[in-house]
Amino acid sequence: MIARGEGDFDAAPNVRPNAAFLVAHPAHLIAQGFGTGLSPIVPGTVGTLVAWPIAWLLDSYAGTAAWIAAIVVVTLAGIWAARITTRDLGVDDHGSIVIDEIAAFLLVLFFAGDAPWRQALGFVLFRFFDIVKPPPIRQVDRGMKNATGVMADDFLAAGYALIVLAIVARIVG
Repeated sequence: MIARGEGDFDAAPNVRPNAAFLVAHPAHLIAQGFGTGLSPIVPGTVGTLVAWPIAWLLDSYAGTAAWIAAIVVVTLAGIWAARITTRDLGVDDHGSIVIDEIAAFLLVLFFAGDAPWRQALGFVLFRFFDIVKPPPIRQVDRGMKNATGVMADDFLAAGYALIVLAIVARIVG
């Protein structure tokens, strides 16, 4: 079985959002990462990739304040979109909702900087912690059954990834 957050639709086997569902409401489009959440395999990982072009644009055309504003806006839009999409799907944290990965990985990329090795390592670490869900991530994921909870466990995974990334960067130099 694939880890929760990576396409585990077993909790609601009859709920399979499609392109029509994606475009039925703007919240669905946002929550499902502009369609990346509909990926038949590892939608969380595919959705996470959406953060990269956003980060490249922010690196090229925006300063620190705009980066922070973008992370806040994506997070708030994600809470709104996840609330509506979970309601419409009838599932607390459906695997097709990937805006949480996008927002949290933007935070990782903000701190990783523009070094490709740091971004790549940040990606691997973030996905690892988001899939494995070490404490307290698993407890938050299971205990907060709302749109804020959908987002919160991914930000905790981002925090773990950033701590490990900082340690590695310190060792490597």
